[in-house]
Amino acid sequence: MPLKRVAIVGVGLIGGSVGLALRERRLAEDVVGIGRRSVSLEKAKRRGAVDWTTTNLVEGVTDAEVVIVCTPVAAIADTVAAVANTAPRATITDAGSTKAEICREVRRVMSAEVVGGTRPPAPRFIGSHPLAGDHRTGPEYARADLLEGRVVVVTPEDSTLPGLVERISDFWASLGASVELLSPEEHDRALAATSHLPHLIAAALAASTPEEWLRLAARGWGDTTRIAAADSQLWTQIFLQNRTAVLDALRRFEHRLSVFDEALADGDAAALATALQEAKRIRDAVGD
Repeated sequence: MPLKRVAIVGVGLIGGSVGLALRERRLAEDVVGIGRRSVSLEKAKRRGAVDWTTTNLVEGVTDAEVVIVCTPVAAIADTVAAVANTAPRATITDAGSTKAEICREVRRVMSAEVVGGTRPPAPRFIGSHPLAGDHRTGPEYARADLLEGRVVVVTPEDSTLPGLVERISDFWASLGASVELLSPEEHDRALAATSHLPHLIAAALAASTPEEWLRLAARGWGDTTRIAAADSQLWTQIFLQNRTAVLDALRRFEHRLSVFDEALADGDAAALATALQEAKRIRDAVGD
């Protein structure tokens, strides 16, 4: 049976792709897109990602069964709290690239409201992170098949209500994704190594390339630096929210880089070949 209403806060690449998949698969009777800019929302509607749009959060999430918050990471916690106050029965998740800071901040914001005498902490929030995307942003790049065959990490906590993990896992699976469960902290350590550090390295490589040689940049340079073209403000938030884990990953990378440095400085072909072969072994394990 399809959901009656799904609300998507932030209908960019990920939010728009979720909306397209919901509508194409007929998994929701009503998909509403919520955002701050009418121009962007209109693009999402023309793209077919949502049935209707609004800049009014209260209007958009009222009566929603599931709400997916797809805003930049710095805005997620406050948005989740606002949704929980308006739609306390809704299952709320997000699509942020960091998890520990978001989950802590959700608890902090909701606990502050308890002290203020309003409502208890939102029990129906559980973090999610679809491991899919593009360096391009905006609903015009959304695809209904973006999540097919991709992993979505769901991050339950000790306080997560029984049944909520299954419900949100089933939601992502219905869009074609496979679900992996990790704690928020484990998620952040893993993503620091597999996503955040690669972005940092791509940015450093792009920035260190002399502009007068860019005309000689071939596919290898382009493939390696492609993600450096992503939104700098969004990635500033991600790096700062996950800075401890990113710094740990960066230290491991610096150690490995020093192996190449020493092999090259010493003209040590055997050491260089060994380092390259180890890198190849790990890369080959992933496949294409």
